Amino acid sequence: MLKELVEYIAKSLVDKPDEVRVIEAGGEQTVVYELRVAKDDIGKVIGKQGRTARAMRTILSAASTKLKKRSVLEIFE
Repeated sequence: MLKELVEYIAKSLVDKPDEVRVIEAGGEQTVVYELRVAKDDIGKVIGKQGRTARAMRTILSAASTKLKKRSVLEIFE
């Protein structure tokens, strides 16, 4: 469910949504989400001074808290 949330947000922000990939890795309590986007779209996902990335992490954190888990979002090009 959280993987789809990250993917939906990222696809809404970028110019090339078909190149958005989210890889989920982790254990029972902590889950790491690796977000990969096209090289041209990395700035759109990070935003000015990292504001967009911070907002995505906040939303992910709130959603994962409801599921009693901890989540980490890493962004790659």
